[in-house]
Amino acid sequence: MSEKKQQVSRRQFLNYTLTGVGGFMAAGMLVPMLRMAVDPVLQPSTAGDYANVGLSVDDITDTPQRVDWKVDQVDGWYESKVSRSAWVFKDDKNEILALSPVCTHLGCVVSWEGSDNYPNEFFCPCHNGRYEKDGTNIPGTPPLAPLHVYDQKVENGILYLGDAKPR
Repeated sequence: MSEKKQQVSRRQFLNYTLTGVGGFMAAGMLVPMLRMAVDPVLQPSTAGDYANVGLSVDDITDTPQRVDWKVDQVDGWYESKVSRSAWVFKDDKNEILALSPVCTHLGCVVSWEGSDNYPNEFFCPCHNGRYEKDGTNIPGTPPLAPLHVYDQKVENGILYLGDAKPR
């Protein structure tokens, strides 16, 4: 048995070296891009958080009143304050009901008693959509689903609203 060592030529050595250095350089360029794509996905979600809408429970009546508030929204690395709205009132059982003002037909904004022809109803001006006071859609009008309802909680007499969810 002969023990001959495999000689590496100068050309092979340079080829191996340049391939290794090129691989490290490519990895150095790809890792930050990969991190930028994956990192926001790994951040904890703030969905389901409740926001103080600045309304005392004692100020809520049986007539719907519009409440506006702002929430912090994070999109990747961009942080902004987003406006939200709700129609808040007490129902027949004296329970607080917070309805989304977004029409379930095409996303227009509904208003309470928005039409003289339909008093005591939520009215969508885009396609004459109508909802009962409890947010259920009136048959024969464009909306096919009731208004969404906000998750809610009361702490120290102040109303907190979460996300709007379909019924």
